[in-house]
Amino acid sequence: MNVPANMSALDAALKVLQDAGKPLHYREITKRVLANGLWQTAGKTPDATINARLAVDVKKNGSASAFRRAGRGVFALNTERTDTMPNPTDIVRTETRSLYLVRPKSGETLSFTDSAERILEAAGGQPMHYRDITSLALEHGMLDTAGKTPEATMYAQLLTECKRRRGRGEQPRFLILGKGMISLAKWQAKGLAFQVEEANRKARKDLLKAVKEMPPGDFEDLIGRLLAAIGFDEVEVTNRSKDGGIDVRGTLVVGDVIRTRLAVQVKRWKQNVQSPVIQQVRGSLGAHEQGLIITTSDFSKGAKDEAERADATPVGLMDGEQLVALLVENEIGVRRTPLQLIEIGETLNAGRSPTA
Repeated sequence: MNVPANMSALDAALKVLQDAGKPLHYREITKRVLANGLWQTAGKTPDATINARLAVDVKKNGSASAFRRAGRGVFALNTERTDTMPNPTDIVRTETRSLYLVRPKSGETLSFTDSAERILEAAGGQPMHYRDITSLALEHGMLDTAGKTPEATMYAQLLTECKRRRGRGEQPRFLILGKGMISLAKWQAKGLAFQVEEANRKARKDLLKAVKEMPPGDFEDLIGRLLAAIGFDEVEVTNRSKDGGIDVRGTLVVGDVIRTRLAVQVKRWKQNVQSPVIQQVRGSLGAHEQGLIITTSDFSKGAKDEAERADATPVGLMDGEQLVALLVENEIGVRRTPLQLIEIGETLNAGRSPTA
């Protein structure tokens, strides 16, 4: 068999399906690809990588793809293409085109966790190793990183996000399956964990509703408690007679080293906050102060653009969902029930000798 140099995963899959003359499961495609030396990878889950590449190509290119789905996990050649089926040595650009379709528009890049979500989404529920996820993210141009260990960064950020979301009573986007394997949590939407998330989602919704119905003074006091809980010092709720001005002032302390004075305006509103409010807060800032607006609703696009205007002091924005997440994370207005799930760990036999 003549093997083209530098054959890509899609090239190799196409060659295998052409030689087979019939649909194949992606695991069988991967087996034949590797057995014939058509494609090389350092990843630990090559079958998941092949599945993801094929799924992305079919989804993004549709009837123009060289492939089609023939069943769950089964792929075949797309014989209904109106153009000529390319030879394996000629389709590198086809794969590159599909990769650009899944990357962010206008040359923007994604965060490590957002790129992982997009890749796992394309994998259709198939778990993948974090090294393979990182490799695909870099290949697809999703990440722009100068770090020397992007795989370690990917895994660390996935773990950190899962821990933080659990702390906020939110369903993590990812499932950490052990041995570096990652999956999307939404593919596991069943069982006790799913029921707990549904209950937590309702509780967060009810909490936001209760916050919106609080008297203005109580709401400002609540924000003062929250700021103190997340690391603010010298928190002071200002004179409530000054409606429309700064409601809370405090100093954000980071590591007992960095101290940032913040002036906070709170908006217990149903409608979105508009850009004039951003300008008003910016005009009320004292010397060496930064602004923060906390609302129970959301911010208009104009307000977000105004808050980030390059030639002015930036103003931080916190919407209703972010507010509720922080309240839950710091157990303000909620209490946690001691629900614990016990699972058998992968290190049950760790430390035992093979002959024990």
